[in-house]
Amino acid sequence: MKLKVIPGDFVVRELARLPLREKGPYRLYLLEKKGWNTIDLLLQLAKAHGLPYRLFAYGGLKDRHAHTFQYVTVKHPANLTTGDKNFHFQSIGYMDRPMGPDLLEGNEFAITIRALSAEEVSRITRRVDEVRGFGYPNYYDDQRFGSMDRQMGFMAERLLKKHYNGSLQIYLTGVYPEEKKEAKERKRFFREHWGDWAICLSRAKTTMESRIFSLLAEKPKAYIEALQMIPGEELSLLFSAYQSFLFNELLRRILQDLGLDLAAVPGVAGPYLFYRRLERKELAYLKSLALPLAASRMEFPDARTEQLFAAILEERGIKRSSFNLRKVRQAFFKSTPRSAVVFPGDFRLEPAEPDDLYPGRQKIRLFFKLPRGSYGTMLIKRLTMP
Repeated sequence: MKLKVIPGDFVVRELARLPLREKGPYRLYLLEKKGWNTIDLLLQLAKAHGLPYRLFAYGGLKDRHAHTFQYVTVKHPANLTTGDKNFHFQSIGYMDRPMGPDLLEGNEFAITIRALSAEEVSRITRRVDEVRGFGYPNYYDDQRFGSMDRQMGFMAERLLKKHYNGSLQIYLTGVYPEEKKEAKERKRFFREHWGDWAICLSRAKTTMESRIFSLLAEKPKAYIEALQMIPGEELSLLFSAYQSFLFNELLRRILQDLGLDLAAVPGVAGPYLFYRRLERKELAYLKSLALPLAASRMEFPDARTEQLFAAILEERGIKRSSFNLRKVRQAFFKSTPRSAVVFPGDFRLEPAEPDDLYPGRQKIRLFFKLPRGSYGTMLIKRLTMP
């Protein structure tokens, strides 16, 4: 089985309610892209036009390894329409507010799964009917956990435990899979020489690295002050990654607590556990279940979920009150509900056909819609699990 062989194999279009105006302070753009993630491309556009990045706003992050369509606003009157072979940034109107996640209704997917055997095609076809009937667990997928350090864990967890040195170390030395070789080597150098701030400063390249290592060279234990330099939007993404991890862990434990027959698919931050079928009572419970993201104030749907979450925090050495950060205030943990299971809308499967890229194999095309924040890749994991 092969996924995302070419960008056209994974097409994602945002579905949004857009309050369009004839004129307004925010110019709205449709961003079509391949081979770029959202933030890197918008940073590039901001730099090219000499604009601060804070003027750009979007509803959701879109994967580099896909052909995606999404909406972006820029709080600037000039028409920034531009493009090349890998992206097109097209002005389509105005709004009186910035683009944001609250305007998104979901995403529409067109996905091609390649290099399939006849047996795999048959298995996927059967599982489409299972998903239509019983949905699948609404986990956050691996791309949410790019900031997790494989050795040291989550930057946010260290911060919650008041391990300020370790938290800062993950922030400055954590290697992301998609980073360039030079950045990975530089971060490994920082980790090897952590604490020797002068030599770290000599290798600093980004503005943030230079600022933080300059501070530490002057004040060697100023970890909190250094953490306070991290931009709020960047810190929010790091907090969201940890909230996503805790959500996944809670959902796993709920499915286990229900005594379901589960199959495991490996993940970078823990296995994804999937059920195949549900009894009527289990289906009704999971279908109505919304779980809170971790924060100091959370509303749980029942005692079971609250007790399971309390056990997770106890195991990790964290208290609910820890989420109310007092020393680092530029971002915060906010609890919002997320459905435990998801049911794809307008879900259809085209008949298998010969794969033009893998002779002797077949390919299948899937079409479906998902609510905001749900992952099309997770549906693929469910359809292709052992």
